[in-house]
Order: sequence, then structure tokens, then C-alpha cells
Amino acid sequence: MRREQHRAPGVLTAPGFGALHGFTTRAGGHAIGESVGHYARLNLGLSSGDERAVVEGNRDALLGRLGFARSEVCCFDQVHGDRVSAGDPGWFVEEADAAVTARDDVLLVVSSADCVPLLFHDPVGEVVGAAHCGWKGTAAKLAAKVVSTMAERHGSDPADVRVVMGPCIRGGCYQVGEDVTSRFAAAGFPATVWRPDPSAPGRFLLDLPAANGFALTEAGVRPANLLDLGRCTHCEPDEFYSHRRDRGLTGRHWAYVSLRGAGAARRAPG
Repeated sequence: MRREQHRAPGVLTAPGFGALHGFTTRAGGHAIGESVGHYARLNLGLSSGDERAVVEGNRDALLGRLGFARSEVCCFDQVHGDRVSAGDPGWFVEEADAAVTARDDVLLVVSSADCVPLLFHDPVGEVVGAAHCGWKGTAAKLAAKVVSTMAERHGSDPADVRVVMGPCIRGGCYQVGEDVTSRFAAAGFPATVWRPDPSAPGRFLLDLPAANGFALTEAGVRPANLLDLGRCTHCEPDEFYSHRRDRGLTGRHWAYVSLRGAGAARRAPG
């Protein structure tokens, strides 16, 4: 019997994406032991410094609302690289920053607190993916590599792939140095994805969503299939954790996606 699935409280979704997915906010912590202080409320990051038992309780509460067991979750040790995992169930069994799968019994999960969480869905080939893109992963065009991996492993047409960008630090808040912008220039990104910071000579404001959007369209994703929630983690402390704003003393969000129920819904008569 298929367990009933629904969107969990405090989770953001993108209309038209077409697969079970979500981006958690700070809302919706475990009723008995939810995180407090810097980590309040739905902290899902074990490496954040929060109490392990509380984080585990938050994770179990979220998974219970979604109808998934831990044995069905695929998450990995994120290292700000460009490796794409096969998307098999397993808790932190390998180093990667993205995963793709055509299995309908898996929940792909990435963790973030300023980095760009990207979720992918090919509704034609029935493939999903998830990626964690900080500036290093973005400069390495990890987003484009996810699309090419979906095509190589599962036959996806990039023109069919839908991508949604979740809450992340936005261009007006993300100050970087020339050492970072030079990496983007060398990778072929247009200079429009960064601009001089008028308040800090020699510093720049980097637009990670714009950079990922460039990489995705370059990879063949149609602009109409690029969805962006447009939320800034740095600007909204009541809603989101931000590693930069809170100087590392903060929680972590999850972005998740699954094919469970997607194929059945697409093939349903009427």
C-alpha cells in the first residue's frame, strides 16, 4: 500500500515543477525537541553544532510527514565539488554534491544555508536530480553536469528538464573578491553575473542564481523551464538560515525531490 504523501508544513514548492519536491524553511520543527536559539526551529544539519538528538528528531519528523523512511533517502557528504552520484539510497556514504535517479523509491536530498539548492525533473523520461551549488560548484558548472548526467545515464532530453532554484544568498548580499570572479571568468561565465560592490572598492557582488541559470541554458535547458523561488536566505532571518549572515553559527535546510507518484499521476486517465 502506498503511503499518503503531502507537502510538509513550512516547506516551499514551485508550481508546475511536476514531481514531489520541497525546500524547507525554519518553520515546522519537531514538536517535542525542536531546535532553539541560533538553530531555531527546523534545523536539519548534523554538522551545524546543534544537538544531534534534536536534529535527528527534526529529520524524522519531516520524513514522517513526507511518507519516507530513512532507508529510502539518498544524501551524501557535500564537499563543494562537481561529482554527481548515482542517486541510490544511503546516508552520507560518499562524497558528492549532486545526484540523479530514475528510481521512484528514493528521496534525493541536499543540504544548504546560503548555497543554491537546485532540483531537477524530466517528466518525459521520468528522471529527477538534486544539486548543492556553492560558488565553487557553480563555477564548475555542476548544474550543467547534472543535466548531462541525466542525458547520459537515463536518456533525458535537456529541453524537457525542469529546474527550480530554491532559497539562497542573492547577488545584492553575496560579496566576493577578485579571486572568485576570476574563476567565473575563466570558466566562460559572462561578466553580468557579478558587479562591483559600490560600498567596498575591490570587492564584487556575485549573482549565483544568474550564474547557474547561464550554465543551465548553455546545457540546453529551456528558459521557460527554469523556475526560481526568488528568496534570499541572507535577507530573511525569520525564514531562513544563512551561514554568512550568522557567521557559521546557524542551521541547515533541506531541498528534496522524488519520483514517487509522479509517473502514476502523469499516466492517470482523464
